[in-house]
Amino acid sequence: MPIPAAEIARVVDSYPKRPGVGTVGSHSALDVADGAVAEGLTSVVLVQAGRDATYAQYFRTLRDAGGRRRRGCVDEVWTYPKFADLASPESQERLRQRGVLLVPNRAMSSYVPLATLESDLRVPIVGARAMLRIEERTERENYYRLLESAGIPSPRAIASPDAIDRLAIVKLPHARRRLERGFFTAATAEEYRTKSRALLERGTIAADDLAQARIEEYVLGPVFNFNFFFSPLVPRTEGLELLGVDERRESNLDGMVRLPAAQQLELPAAERIPEYLVVGHGTLTVRESTLEEVFRIGEKFVDAARARYPPGILGPFCLQTCIDRDGHLTVFDVAARIGGGTNVHLALGHPYGNALYREPMSTGRRIALEIRRAAEDGRLKEIVT
Repeated sequence: MPIPAAEIARVVDSYPKRPGVGTVGSHSALDVADGAVAEGLTSVVLVQAGRDATYAQYFRTLRDAGGRRRRGCVDEVWTYPKFADLASPESQERLRQRGVLLVPNRAMSSYVPLATLESDLRVPIVGARAMLRIEERTERENYYRLLESAGIPSPRAIASPDAIDRLAIVKLPHARRRLERGFFTAATAEEYRTKSRALLERGTIAADDLAQARIEEYVLGPVFNFNFFFSPLVPRTEGLELLGVDERRESNLDGMVRLPAAQQLELPAAERIPEYLVVGHGTLTVRESTLEEVFRIGEKFVDAARARYPPGILGPFCLQTCIDRDGHLTVFDVAARIGGGTNVHLALGHPYGNALYREPMSTGRRIALEIRRAAEDGRLKEIVT
């Protein structure tokens, strides 16, 4: 059963005017931490033992004798045996006592069971708690359903391997690294069977995941991940903001496409099927004649989310798109929380966010700005679930 909004509201009422900003130590945690300290808030990073050095050592806040920050952006590091332990009763009480607002990222919604996030984690989340589940493609109520209800173009689904009649992409998680992707492409049923067999033997994908995989038409075009922000603290016409755009760097796909075709064919057969492990991101802008359509799909998404998952999307979200040769956008993936690539604008801000705010405005800082404004105006309950 979902946690009653009134219960989270009572927790928020007990919080200080300057709450802490917490997030799981992975994904875009540095962006969240940097944004928090830029707005005068305390950053708290929740890490798993053995994966803490980045935050506990290299980006840890160091202060001079007068208490002034001289380097770093991670004020507090809380270490757990496993990421999922952050949801233990003891941890939850500590988070509430410390006045921490949690900013969800993909690591949080992957390492902590979704049922726990929805029904047991009694700590305020900055964003749409009920929408984290839509990222799971195997769920009946997933982001494809939301895109369809919003009238936003998305790739055509292909019912089964035998129905593949054009270049398609098969979407499923990586067998060992569950946060990552075990995607592959196929243009025929026979190619599907050949590639899936090879990936199963390699241990890249698992048979159970393959049985539930989504197969969809592959949309040709460059990929643009649009990082939006929606604020309920302003009039609806001002609520949607486009902060910036990023693209993924994927291994070993990106290495393969750098090779001439003849050299690609010289690779061992086992290496000719690329993997889509995201290892980094780059920053992009989009031609200005496309921006109106970008905002149009963003507005449609906000309206559909509000109707289907009240109170709707809150704070950051990312629509991952391809732009085809006619300049039309197709959304092939959705993050109903901070996107994975926002660290590319860490400290410097996003191009569009900077243009809007006239100062460096990354996604992390925009989250912290929203928290600070809401806290100062007594409206924290409007930005959390």
